[in-house]
Amino acid sequence: MNKQDQPLIFELSKPGRIGYSLPDLDVPEINFAEVIPSDYLRVEEPELPEVSELDIMRHYTALSKRNHGVDSGFYPLGSCTMKYNPKINENVARFNGFAHIHPLQDESTVQGAMELMYDLQEHLKEITGMDEVTLQPAAGAHGEWTGLMMIRAYHEANNDSARTKVIVPDSAHGTNPASATVAGFETITVKSNEDGLVDLEDLRRVVGPDTAALMLTNPNTLGLFEENILEMTEIIHSAGGKVYYDGANLNAVLSKARPGDMGFDVVHLNLHKTFTGPHGGGGPGSGPVGVKEDLIPYLPKPVLVKTEEGYQFDNNRPHSIGRVKPYYGNFGINVRAYTYIRSMGPDGLKAVTENAVINANYMMRRLEPYFDLPYDRHCKHEFVISGRRQKKLGVRTLDIAKRLLDFGYHPPTIYFPLNVEECMMIEPTETESKETLDDFIEAMIQIAKEAEENPEIVQEAPHTTVVSRLDETLAARKPVLRYQKQ
Repeated sequence: MNKQDQPLIFELSKPGRIGYSLPDLDVPEINFAEVIPSDYLRVEEPELPEVSELDIMRHYTALSKRNHGVDSGFYPLGSCTMKYNPKINENVARFNGFAHIHPLQDESTVQGAMELMYDLQEHLKEITGMDEVTLQPAAGAHGEWTGLMMIRAYHEANNDSARTKVIVPDSAHGTNPASATVAGFETITVKSNEDGLVDLEDLRRVVGPDTAALMLTNPNTLGLFEENILEMTEIIHSAGGKVYYDGANLNAVLSKARPGDMGFDVVHLNLHKTFTGPHGGGGPGSGPVGVKEDLIPYLPKPVLVKTEEGYQFDNNRPHSIGRVKPYYGNFGINVRAYTYIRSMGPDGLKAVTENAVINANYMMRRLEPYFDLPYDRHCKHEFVISGRRQKKLGVRTLDIAKRLLDFGYHPPTIYFPLNVEECMMIEPTETESKETLDDFIEAMIQIAKEAEENPEIVQEAPHTTVVSRLDETLAARKPVLRYQKQ
């Protein structure tokens, strides 16, 4: 057992100890053998730990301290926008009228919830410059797939089914080519130029009558704004294709620029990133999709509409791609995002972008003397540095990430995007203070110095965590997912 470890709950178990108190049974006892097929019944009772309430509370509290999240420390995970989730969002999401309704209730009894959803769609339309929005998709990649399915339906409706290819930059999020493949398209890679932007000549080379769409993130995954975006969208539109906007990096342009004004036809948003819904281990995602007018007929149904009689779900959509999620989306995340947008207002959302960009550029320039900077130009909300210099000393980017754990920080995204050797992608977000940024910067500088003076301490990190460095290949191929008594 490591010095910071706690005994596991089975190791604390003593016969006869009880950590719960249940009321007397007020319904008839059931003979499960009479109602459940024998194949589904346990042969013998499970061996559960017998512990006191105090022990079980300490057990789960100790487990919670092993997790890392935005409430416990700095989480500079590039491209994921792991920023603070305001607690007012949680309070509003727990209002009885939101938390205690059921999706099968009659529409007349949930008009308030439907009004919130409709109003959220209107706000997202304004923020993105789109003509209509659906809240159904459950997360970013689900939104990507939904948008691509609408593009596919559009081309098929126009007897243009020969458009089978989706163009994806070499710096794209990994979900982009995956979503295109699942939607039935072939992916074509377009190269980046020496400035880290899409190579226009290569884009012209790969565009043709079989182009269904271009999937693009702007700013891109390197944190760089695509300066030739209007020319790029014109190239695709002239060839008859559509342009898809991956909204994972919208944190960099809120209230400053809109995808719809850049020429995009479809956009997905990450409410669980840009609009502060908790995500990852903290909660479900939400990936609304906005479209321009010519794609509105293909939106997933039902479509939420406002009538003289109130709000309704319209299922009479003959050209719809169909329902993409049970019910109407992850409603709790929608409530949180709506609360955030209304709390911030236009000026607040503009300040989000300004502070996110300032924080990223400040951190990038402070770290520039100690790590390689592959693209020496102003970034947006995130930036990429390289550990190539440290690799020559025997210290890999993975080692740097592990060493950061000893300082109490979650590592940034590493080895992505793939077109930067020994890549570290860092997104500080707008919610972190200068003091936090400075502390993280000093930790990175110390690690860079250790790579020169004492590389072993970095190569063998982490040293202070409950679990030391794992064999990650073995853990991925042969994971141990349950407790086993020794």
